[in-house]
Amino acid sequence: WLKLLSMLGSLWARPASARKSGLAVAAAAAIISGRGPLAGQLRFAMAPSETIAPRPSKRIRHTDEPCIVAMQRMLRGKEGIMSLAQGIVHWSPPEEVREASLKAAHEPCTNAYCADDGLPVLRQELKAKLREENGLDGVEVMVTAGANQAYANLVCTLLDSEDSAVLFSPYYFNHRMAIQMTGGSENILLAPTTKDFLPDADWLEQRLNRPPEGEQVRLVTVVNPGNPTGVTLPRPELERLSAICAKHSVWLIVDNTYEHFTYEEEGHPSHSCISGDHVVNVFSFSKAFGMMGWRIGYLAFPERLGPELMKVQDTIAICPAVASQKAALAALRVGRPWVKKQVAGLADNRRTLIDAVESALGKGVVAGGSGAIYLLVQLPPGSDDVKVVEWLSEKYKVCAIPGSACGSPGVIRLCYANLAPPKCKEAAGRLKAGLTELKARGPDVVHS
Repeated sequence: WLKLLSMLGSLWARPASARKSGLAVAAAAAIISGRGPLAGQLRFAMAPSETIAPRPSKRIRHTDEPCIVAMQRMLRGKEGIMSLAQGIVHWSPPEEVREASLKAAHEPCTNAYCADDGLPVLRQELKAKLREENGLDGVEVMVTAGANQAYANLVCTLLDSEDSAVLFSPYYFNHRMAIQMTGGSENILLAPTTKDFLPDADWLEQRLNRPPEGEQVRLVTVVNPGNPTGVTLPRPELERLSAICAKHSVWLIVDNTYEHFTYEEEGHPSHSCISGDHVVNVFSFSKAFGMMGWRIGYLAFPERLGPELMKVQDTIAICPAVASQKAALAALRVGRPWVKKQVAGLADNRRTLIDAVESALGKGVVAGGSGAIYLLVQLPPGSDDVKVVEWLSEKYKVCAIPGSACGSPGVIRLCYANLAPPKCKEAAGRLKAGLTELKARGPDVVHS
């Protein structure tokens, strides 16, 4: 290589007439063409030192890591961990679901594609359920592989990368990720919530009335009851959000995954649904019927959106698994009374966790509990919620979700539905011990 540089340098250093002489040109050409004695060195010098692998898209690189995947990686290899983290329920589906799935396995049509938007009989009965239980009439229905796919369908259908989308913080992390991976990561507006963790409608109205130059909000998302807040929106709050969005031609997505998880008997609001030409509702079978792994959700939307949604559905899923749809139909026919019985049993779990946290950290640090299956816990000042979660899992064998994953550093999210009462009591004891030490020794204890 040094000889080659020296040779080329000497050629360039010669007078112009010499550089242009046939001998110099021939010598250089011989090297470059591979006929000279240093041709191999030149080829080596010009080759890249290592192959550069192609990289993933900017959209995906700018998408957050799934916090549940990060939790699973953190817990890998650890034994005896009790989870208050992932939002699941501890019960299994009704017996009718298991019977329907066994029957479906022997039916030839289960092995074929069905209509993209779902089995006609399931869609028909979902429309009846939406009309009778949710007060939604005149909507179309699309069955999806869970509520997350339903939301992804909507983001692809309703939002361009240059449009802005509003999420109220603390938000559901997969909603943020769906917007990020479609190219809109720079245009996500994290709106505040009130002291009661309700969406701040005043903020939204002011922002839409006087947006910054060039900003076009196209989509607003709320979760009712809330994930991660565990708060049910009173109907007037929902109606006001809808009116604000309608006035400014903005889509409103309402995620009703936790519609069955309300606690009116304790004085909390019941679940409400709204509709309109600008409103799309998301629903799920996962939590209520203990069907997380069956992956069935559905959309209720204005009829005019059907052809556009179908483009996304046919590309991503074609159709949800037919066996799962038949199981969902059986669950739907079992109905709300079965679910309410399961949900009623969560009261003890919720009280057990609240008592454990307040015994360790004091009153006033727990939010939520009026809906869904979550509590938010305010950690002592200066606490790094991610480090606290790691420390709790390492030392006390209990895990939670860090609030940073939901846009709220300094808090942790607890799920009170994923353990049966005896195990929940044990997990609460571990959590109480850990939080007691955290408060007594201060935030630096997680680094010791």
